[in-house]
Amino acid sequence: MVPSAPRLHPRLVNEIVRLSKSRLTAAQITRRVGTKAADDGLPRPSYERVRLLVHEARERALEPSTVDVLLDVAFRVRPPDAIGAHLAGTLPPSRSTRRR
Repeated sequence: MVPSAPRLHPRLVNEIVRLSKSRLTAAQITRRVGTKAADDGLPRPSYERVRLLVHEARERALEPSTVDVLLDVAFRVRPPDAIGAHLAGTLPPSRSTRRR
């Protein structure tokens, strides 16, 4: 049986988030993070956990940042109430941040 950890070390989570910005698949990221875990003496993360973290990181990357929303309001791309909606987490993504 291969040892795996229910909780991931923050270094591994950071590595997953960093690699999720690339075009690598979740399986490729799992293999790379598994190698890093073995090198650091940490338990290997499961494929399922890595896949979930990759999807979460990629979805978060599609959301506009607070700075983006503030600039959009300043340049009248979004209405002023978009700031409150963004902070509440109810702001839909703008057309420029959606995948094409």
